[in-house]
Order: sequence, then C-alpha cells, then structure tokens
Amino acid sequence: MPKFSPEMIRTIALVGHGAAGKTTLAEALLHRSGSIGAMGSVEKGSTVCDHDPLEKNYQHSLNAALVHLNGGETRIHLVDTPGLPDFVGRAIGALPAVETAAIVINAQNGIEMITKRMMQWAAKRKLCRMIVINKIDAENVDLPQLVDQIQATFGKECLPINLPADNGKRVVDCFFNPSGESDFSSVEEAHQSLIDQVVEVDENLMAKYLEQGDISPAELHAPFEQALREGHLIPICFASARNGAGIAELLDVFVKLMPNPTEGNPPQFLKGEGAAATPISAEADPRKHVLAHVFKVTIDPFVGKVGVFRVHQGTISKDTQLFIGDGRKPFKVSHAYLMQGKEFVETDALVPGDIGAVAKVEDIHFDAVLHDSHDEDHIHLVPLEFPTPMHSLAVEPKRRGDEQRISDALHKLAIEDPTFKVMHYAATNQTVVSGLGDLHMRYIMDRLQSQYHVEVTTKPPRIPYRETITAKAEGHHRHKKQTGGAGQFGEVYLRVEPLRRGAGFEFVDAVKGGVIPTQFIPAVEKGVRQVLDAGPIAGYPVQDVRVVVYDGKHHPVDSKEVAFISAGKRAFMDAISKARPIVLEPIVKLEITAPEPNMGDIAGDISAKRGQISGTDAVSPGTVAIKAQVPLSELNNYQARLKSVTAGQGSYSIELSHYEPVPPNVQKDLAMLHSKTVQTEEQ
Repeated sequence: MPKFSPEMIRTIALVGHGAAGKTTLAEALLHRSGSIGAMGSVEKGSTVCDHDPLEKNYQHSLNAALVHLNGGETRIHLVDTPGLPDFVGRAIGALPAVETAAIVINAQNGIEMITKRMMQWAAKRKLCRMIVINKIDAENVDLPQLVDQIQATFGKECLPINLPADNGKRVVDCFFNPSGESDFSSVEEAHQSLIDQVVEVDENLMAKYLEQGDISPAELHAPFEQALREGHLIPICFASARNGAGIAELLDVFVKLMPNPTEGNPPQFLKGEGAAATPISAEADPRKHVLAHVFKVTIDPFVGKVGVFRVHQGTISKDTQLFIGDGRKPFKVSHAYLMQGKEFVETDALVPGDIGAVAKVEDIHFDAVLHDSHDEDHIHLVPLEFPTPMHSLAVEPKRRGDEQRISDALHKLAIEDPTFKVMHYAATNQTVVSGLGDLHMRYIMDRLQSQYHVEVTTKPPRIPYRETITAKAEGHHRHKKQTGGAGQFGEVYLRVEPLRRGAGFEFVDAVKGGVIPTQFIPAVEKGVRQVLDAGPIAGYPVQDVRVVVYDGKHHPVDSKEVAFISAGKRAFMDAISKARPIVLEPIVKLEITAPEPNMGDIAGDISAKRGQISGTDAVSPGTVAIKAQVPLSELNNYQARLKSVTAGQGSYSIELSHYEPVPPNVQKDLAMLHSKTVQTEEQ
C-alpha cells in the first residue's frame, strides 16, 4: 500500500519572473525538511533543481524541475519553473500538474512581466494561488509599498498571512497564532482581514463570526480552501531563502492550508474529438481507473525518453498496464519513479496527487493522457495555450553529411519543448527553427553542440509572409495533351472568394450533372492546393480563400487524374491573378519591460519600425512595460537594439497578433525578388 494517501499530498509550482529566487527557495525548503543535508547555491551550480550543465552555465533555470519533500506526515511535490520570458512555455506546461501556483516575487524588483502573466495563466487554469515575497532581507526594499502594489495590481483579495519582523530576519504568523510585532502593519489587523475575507464564502460561519467575534483556525479550514478555489483569497507569505526567514512558516502553510488533491479544482478532461467531445471528471480516488497527464518529456542520453506525469485518478505501480491517449497498444510500467532533481527515486505506487515518471516508453509525448481503460475514445486534457514561437532562425550544417543528424537532434529537442518548432520549407529549401526569443535560440544551439555533438550555422529566415485575395473572380483552364498514345484532357471552371482574416482555406464542390466525374474532384483540389503552398505574387503560402469548382469537361478516354491536377492548378492561378491579390505580413504583439527613462527612445524606435504603441503600465518603481504592435519584419536583431538603448536592462517578448497587408512598395520588392528567383531556377 502507498505510504501517502491523496489527502496527505500537496502539489505546488513555484512560478514567477527570473531571478525571483525560486530555485533557492526550493533548496531552502528541501533543507528545512531534511531532504538534503546542506543548501546548494545557484552561483556554484550545486542546487538540486538546476542540474543541467547549461543551467549551471547560465545561472538560470531553463527547465521545470521536480523535487519532493516531507512536511511531517505530508508529502509535498514542488515544481521549480523557469522565469525567463524565453522559457515561459515550460512553466505553463507545469500548471496542470499542481493544485497551487506559488507566485514568487523578488522584494527588490517588485511585480515584473512574468509575475503578471503567471498570475493570469494560473487563474485561467483555476488553480489556487498564493504569493511568496522573497529576499525580504535585501537592501533598499519597501515591503509596505510592494504589498500596496500587489493589491492594486491583483486585487484586495491578496492578504498577508504572515509579516516580516526584525528587518526581515524572521516572520510572525497572522493566522494560527496572531501575536507579536512586525516590521510594518499590525498583526492583529492582518488576522482580522484574513478572517473577514474567508468567512465571506460561508453565510453560516459569517453569522457565527458576527455573533462571537472570532473563529478558530480549525473551523476556518474548509472555507479557507473554498476561498482559495474561488480566487476569493490569495495569501501573501514573506520569506528569505538565503537567511532562512519564513521558510519553516512557509512549509507550515503548505501543509496546513494549501489544498490537497481532493480539495483543489480538478483539471478538465475530455473524451472524444472536437464538438462531440464530452467532459470527464477526474476524482482523486486511488481505487478508480487511472487518469494521468504527461506535462514534461525529456530525452536523457543515458536513460532514454522520460515522461513526467501527474496522477489525477487511480493508482500506478509496477506492472500497471497503461494506454497513451487513443493508442490501442498498452505499455507495462516496469518502474514507477519519483523525481528528485536529476535523480530517479523508485517507489511502490503513485496515487492521485503524486508526480511521477516512467522511462523508455517511446510513444509517450507531451500533453498525453495515460489511462488503463480499454475504451478507444480519445481521452485528453483541455488544451493549454502557449505563446506562439516567433523568433526564428534558418539553420544549416557546418559539415556536409550532418543533415540527418541535425534533423534528428532538432526533432528530439522539439519533443521536449512545446514552444520550440522545427519546419522545413520546400519553397526556400530552408530548415527554420522558432522559439520565444534570442536566449531560447542560443540555448537550442548550445544543446545541439553539447548534447548531440553537431554544429550549425544560422541566419535570419525569410519572414513568414502570406498571400491572399481581396475580390471575387473566376478562373478557367483546359489541359489538353495529345501524344502518340493515350492523351490527357481535363477542363475546370472555378470561382474564388476572399474569407475573413485567419479563416484558412475552403474547397467547395459545386459541380452538377457529372461534367467533372466525382473521382476527379480530389485531383482538382490537389492542383489547387499546390498553388496554396507557393502563391503567384511572391511565392508565399496562400490563405483565407474559398475555391468553388462549378463547371468543367472531361473525356471518357483521355481524362486522367494528372490532367485535372494541372487544370485545377492553372484555373486557380488564373482566378487569383484577377482577384486583386495582396501579400500579408505578420504583426506581432511586442511587450517591452525597460527603465522608465528609456521610454522615449523605445517609443521613437517603435514608430520608426512602423509600429503602434497600445499602452504602458508601471511595473515597479522606475520600470515600465510598453505594449505595441509591430511588423515582424522590422524586428530583426531587436534584442541587440534594445540592449543598446537600455544598457542591457530591457527585456521583451513577442507573440503573433494577426496578419495585415504589406505597404505597396514592400509588395513590389517581394514580387521582384520572387521573379528573379524563379528566373534563376529556370536557367
């Protein structure tokens, strides 16, 4: 039997902006619980969580790391997530694995870009949230102002559950034992604010509170959990991972107040596909069928493929037979592991709430659902929303003959990272890799060299322009070829119509009377789709077009599939040329965090790049977040430009917003370049 029941398990993700101290906080909690003998250091590369050689080199977390510790008779699973904007996808991927998101804030830097985003993402996934203000003993911190800023940004439901004392050398409890003096505010007032907030979710308890004037912590447990689930309360804890202040109290809060798997908001599973999918409720019951979600996949050079998952229902132990999604062939769990950084700790059983791992299962993949049901319907989690990778590089091998090795390595890296994409564009014969920023790409290149021992050269890729039409038009082509033997014949009439931006492509068969036999309609569509891959203006993919085939002719002997492919292709090109075609360019949302004195220079630079500023927010004293929309083509090497303007203090993130028509002069240049390329290839 497993040692821990679901009621004795807590799952918590440490999230927040880079340099908030999440890894050191995890190290302090491990040390306090007795899981490690001495605390490691990020600077020395000796922490449990930052075990990857590149993490030690960069001195930042680059992957979500898993550790577990015991708080008395309670098992706590911690997920230490990256806080750099370029690696935020790995933090988002960990959210379905936990009941609670602990947003860690650097007391010196205040609320930063990723702080806000993780708050939003955690709320969207209906996770219970808490805030940990770390580095409270640092110099030049204004903790009362920071609490005011937190409440102004995230709401008055953010309330201290303890307060710092002795200039950040310790903290005093405001919930269980509200006594003593703090560095600011009143412990008694903080206690009353908490009680007032919690009893609001329970009318009977509120009536009792108004009558008696106080409520015991034991009576508050259930409404406290309800307030967390509903986002009615976001407790604030103070700590210093470096000097140990507040670490014991934080561990106590995790054990006594954070929800167990039976108390949190369960994730939403679906059975089936598309509109026909039906919700499935996961119950934290170890006796029921298994439901587990894979939120991390790594490819270890020694262990092979490792799938890290959260058990939501049922029990997984050695020899359990599991299916992956809608796969019909089960695999047997040869070993069930807990993770302690890079170490695999074998365990007898994993119950609801446990975060475990299996190795050497080739079909396992990110976002897969593991289950033991023989039902063939696809079981999956409501999809996560990740930022769109927009920072791209074209890669080429340094040495001839490395093409296949590089391709294999890139696809292995893509398996591990939901925000890293690999595409090969036949039209340009380029392999293009895309991520969330310059640092993300640098990390990928370092991994290629250090882990897979291949070297590449990089250059900016072609911008992912698109082509579309702005008017209705008709096209026609007759394909007729007569040789000594059997001939080829196919004739197609079609109409094209513009669709709303982002609608994609529609093909409509409106042929009547069998003038084009049914078996040749797919050939017509195939010919049309050949043009979609490389449009006629500048060779970019065509989108947002409806094609209606309404007439044509065939020959009982000479009509063949190849003839209607050619006729469909030429008729489509004829129609597009008459439909006022245009080139579209990607417009991205750009969010820049920079010192306030640099705002003018940044705004001027954005305007020079055909961009538009949509708003600014104060992030912390002296720091602003600038939001803008800018054509992607104008952001080549923007990292270096921003670094120059802000003396290295600025950071930015981009994500795709929409497509817009390019200016006429840009379209003319792109068309001329495409024409020259075609002429060169024909020669």
